[in-house]
Amino acid sequence: MTKLRVSFKFWACLLLGTTAYAQTSLTPAAPWGSWFIGTLILPGGDKKWGGFAEVQARSNGVFRQFFYNEMKGGVTYDINKNFTVGMAGGRYATYDFQDLSAGPLNTEGRMWEQLIINQYLDRLRFEHRYRVEQRWFTFRDGTHPYRNRIRYRLNMFIPLNNKSIKDKTYFISIFDEIFLNPKGPTFERNRLFAGIGYQFNKHWTAQIGWVNQTNYSPASFDKGIFTPIAHSGKNNIFISWTYRLNSLGSAEKLPSSVD
Repeated sequence: MTKLRVSFKFWACLLLGTTAYAQTSLTPAAPWGSWFIGTLILPGGDKKWGGFAEVQARSNGVFRQFFYNEMKGGVTYDINKNFTVGMAGGRYATYDFQDLSAGPLNTEGRMWEQLIINQYLDRLRFEHRYRVEQRWFTFRDGTHPYRNRIRYRLNMFIPLNNKSIKDKTYFISIFDEIFLNPKGPTFERNRLFAGIGYQFNKHWTAQIGWVNQTNYSPASFDKGIFTPIAHSGKNNIFISWTYRLNSLGSAEKLPSSVD
């Protein structure tokens, strides 16, 4: 019964992501960009307490027109192999890539709390991540709005040349994440990822893949004119490097993205 529930959750979430991508494809072809992620992971595993620090850069074109960066860090606690809680925060900045010297169009200070539930089914590994975010913005025009957001991500890993993800293991990673706004519009964003990774040893892991991010704006009815839900999507090349400061001993830790 547990396997059946997990399978249902996974395929339902993957269908949601696929639907989002199909809707995006009805609009003009989404441009391609790039995401670069570097992450430092503190122990965790057998040591219970852990943490991370991460930097990220995104570009409007493939390896060019950089317009966005993130710097974030946090602490985690492994309740056991299957449950991890965490708290973190970061700074997020968006620029006009044509005029970087003018400074950011907006900056965001963000904090979040999250729960991660891992499931190990033979060669399949599932990660359920539940996150609640508090977000403070500063726009170039001087406004300072505040927003909350709820996120759920289902990530599936498939080790290819070993039964578990350990040294010298190739693996496939697929995830879909939905972003919800408590005040509406409720469905704000969908993020779909597929890629391949390699864990070199107990310290280094690399992943490369494709990520599609689709944003949604609400439908409206004004002066007798109905405007349906609008959406815009963007495809990106995804490249990440992760360094784990200390080895995990006998513990297997899923190589999931912090973002």
